[in-house]
Amino acid sequence: MTGQRKLFEEVGTETQTRPATAPGGIDRGRGGARGLVRAWLMVLFALVVAMIAVGGLTRLTDSGLSITEWAPVAGAVPPMSVEDWQAEFDKYQQIDQFHIQNQWMELDDFKRIYWWEWGHRQLGRVIGLVWAIGYLGFLLTGKIPQGWKGRLIIPGALGGLQGAIGWWMVSSGVTLGEGMTSVASYRLAVHLGLAFVILGVLAWFAMKLGRTERDLMQAHRISERKLYGLSTGLLHFAFLQILIGALVAGIDAGRSYTDWPLMAGQIFPPNAFFAEPLWRNFFESPGLVQFIHRIVGYLLAAFGVVVWLRGRRSSHPRTRFAFNLVFAVLAVQIMLGIMNVLYAAPVGLAIIHQLVAVALFVAILRARFLSLYPITTSLKETRA
Repeated sequence: MTGQRKLFEEVGTETQTRPATAPGGIDRGRGGARGLVRAWLMVLFALVVAMIAVGGLTRLTDSGLSITEWAPVAGAVPPMSVEDWQAEFDKYQQIDQFHIQNQWMELDDFKRIYWWEWGHRQLGRVIGLVWAIGYLGFLLTGKIPQGWKGRLIIPGALGGLQGAIGWWMVSSGVTLGEGMTSVASYRLAVHLGLAFVILGVLAWFAMKLGRTERDLMQAHRISERKLYGLSTGLLHFAFLQILIGALVAGIDAGRSYTDWPLMAGQIFPPNAFFAEPLWRNFFESPGLVQFIHRIVGYLLAAFGVVVWLRGRRSSHPRTRFAFNLVFAVLAVQIMLGIMNVLYAAPVGLAIIHQLVAVALFVAILRARFLSLYPITTSLKETRA
């Protein structure tokens, strides 16, 4: 029986055990390994950037039609003998691109363009394998953070769709008697556009996994909605310009008019509308497609300045820096665009232009993310 406590006995002389309060309760029980999953996504991001670069080089070297069949499994093995190489070359000799453009080719010449397309497809297989192994590994070991199982399927599903669209694109140029020497430009635009969507999904997921759920929830309460809306508009505008750039690349429109700011000495290019029906000119007229690309570029630059000026007024230093970076990359991209016009889009300069488009897209996405989930800093850092 417990004795009565004395009147003046100090409280707390007995050892009392209380459960410690665990910090970050909102993240407790969510499990997973955010850092490892984020690293995996960043590896996939790097591979997709490489895929975009190799795809651009494949297009610039006119190599995309060298493999005339779609064999997702068997196609992983390249020709291993002289007979195998000759069989592939024989298939290529049956399409319009060879008859109209490349009749001069010998087997060794064919091998050069074959390796570009094979490497492009092989890299796609590697990306799919890295996603599948990573996802299944995290799933089986219970490392996927709560709420992310479904989201992490999205890059894999989009990657599978991209493979199918890739063949849909190539099949438009694997023709005989139709006069096609390259893939349909609008299909190329869809293919490149989906690559940027995949890139954006990977980047956004990696940015979210780089911070805790508690941090994201707290940051969301102080988000800068107007700036978020402006940056979202700029992202969509840049994406539109990327699609138009794919149309330019698809018909080599960038090499058609090499003066700037005029086109063949005029504001509007001559013979811009030569095809019937009228809509075909927006995909097949080099002068019109390049003109549209230029005009959209000017509008994008103007809107980019507006968004940058608004971003500079953010109360968060890291958000301001993100928008300063967007403006800097946009300025570089504009200069590269002009240089590509003046020098008729040489392969090296054209691929740099494409990679800087990737950098601009991701920079805008980062600024948009920080508008929605700003990082708070101390008063001292804010004044710095």
